[in-house]
Amino acid sequence: MDIYGELGVRPIINAAGTLTRMGGSLMSPEVLAAMTSAAARFVDMEELHLAAGRRIAALIGVEAAHVCGSATAGIALMAAACMTGSDPARIAQLPETEGLPHRFIVQKAHRNGFDRALLLAGARFVEIGPNADELATALDETTAGVYYTYAWFCTQEALPLPLVAQIAHAAGRPVIVDVAAEVPPVGNLARYAAEGADLYTFSGGKALCGPQASGLILGRADLVEACRLNDCPNMGIGRAMKTDKESIAGLVKAVELYVRKDHAAEMAEWERRVQLWLDAAGGLRGVRAWRQIPYGTGQLIPHAAVSWDEAVLGITHAEAARRLLEGEPRIAAQLITVERYGFGGMTQTELRFHPHTLAPGEAEIVAGALRRVLGGTA
Repeated sequence: MDIYGELGVRPIINAAGTLTRMGGSLMSPEVLAAMTSAAARFVDMEELHLAAGRRIAALIGVEAAHVCGSATAGIALMAAACMTGSDPARIAQLPETEGLPHRFIVQKAHRNGFDRALLLAGARFVEIGPNADELATALDETTAGVYYTYAWFCTQEALPLPLVAQIAHAAGRPVIVDVAAEVPPVGNLARYAAEGADLYTFSGGKALCGPQASGLILGRADLVEACRLNDCPNMGIGRAMKTDKESIAGLVKAVELYVRKDHAAEMAEWERRVQLWLDAAGGLRGVRAWRQIPYGTGQLIPHAAVSWDEAVLGITHAEAARRLLEGEPRIAAQLITVERYGFGGMTQTELRFHPHTLAPGEAEIVAGALRRVLGGTA
């Protein structure tokens, strides 16, 4: 069966990374089998959520876990949990926040396009600089918690999480953290709890290779339970962020596989693919190609970056990306521009090629297409 062919949609070789607009990641046969098994019978969804949470928490070694609809849904649910706890009346009140603590203190370095999910729960931000005294002063009776982000594009100066947690906890306020793409390394699944995060959320559909419409909330048992009570199938703000039984089963299996896989062998293969691309672009007049690793604590997957003098080559980076995408087969690269990623510290235009979203043999196809587009010989 070729559902894409039936719909008239051409598939893509994805060298752009685990981007949502590219469908995230590919699931293993084991994950797909778990989802198929879950689809064959009905189950009480609350029982499934609780059982899945217990299994995942045990696998990772944290206090509690909850499967949600995405990391973005996780942000909204974490904010809701801090505002309502397990109080049914407060849960029913959101997103109206009158009488509830609803402000989240956030460092300016951590503001980004994903944090608006917190606003869906009715919460509001109070921005501060990377200043411990400013953080302590901002924490008052209207504060529901502190919001923190780890991401490759959060490159500006910020207070470290352990210090933020220390100050917040002294004031009796929790810290919630967006770590959507912060694996690998696998140790990061438990790291942020050890650094003081009360709740933190990962995407299920990135490096974990679970269902794209899934996310994972980890942390303090009482607050994880509050996330669950705010989530579907309950009538909280998470009702519209529904997680189906198939995705819950799929993410449980994905986490099982991820914590026991041979990460060193996987990294070696990624490095091989990156070097293949550097060799393909190397030696071409006006072209610079180099290995990169994302900024920050996670998503530490090497990738190839390629840039060139557009006047010398006679082709812009955007045109090269377009030609790759319109070729046969279609190849997606990540186009980095100052206009789009300047907030993350980018100062030049480049194409990035990521190794972890490719099937066997596709890295060689990408290498040949890249060299052709840049005017070399395939």
